[in-house]
Amino acid sequence: MIKTRPPQRDFEGMEARRKQAAKLFAKGASQADVARELDVSRQSVSRWHEAWSRGGVKELKGAGRAGRRPLLDSADLALVEKALRRGPTASGFATDIWTLPRITEVIATLTGVSYHPGHVWRIMGQLGWSPQRPTRRALERNDEAVDEWVATRWPRVKKTPVAGARGWSSKTNQASR
Repeated sequence: MIKTRPPQRDFEGMEARRKQAAKLFAKGASQADVARELDVSRQSVSRWHEAWSRGGVKELKGAGRAGRRPLLDSADLALVEKALRRGPTASGFATDIWTLPRITEVIATLTGVSYHPGHVWRIMGQLGWSPQRPTRRALERNDEAVDEWVATRWPRVKKTPVAGARGWSSKTNQASR
């Protein structure tokens, strides 16, 4: 499932505000009055008035979106996610861990779009993936022995500072041996 971020701006609300300004201009309201009425800057109202004077309300229509258009469409993202779900070894990597450079390579291979690895984490977030860290615990680990060591040995080897002293005291180091 592809998740998209919500829009950062309310484009419909912004366009409605510009149309309201056009109605006020048509009634003869000054730019300063329009700015106060709509609680916007005078510079914005000045731009709106200039556009309205050129071509009426149709000149105040919004562009529809902000920023650069994404390089990957939803079909490309679905293709990338399918490849990621198959795992790194299915894509020809030696280990079973996804890294940003590996994902960058998969995206470039599947779609022809080249991203910097530092940007790929945004795409992964858009796909609903989050960074994971493998547990680095030995298979041979004996949890009972670790618990016993922490309970008995650790208090004897742990260094503690002497009260009121700055740094470590040689007496503390000798006492803990």
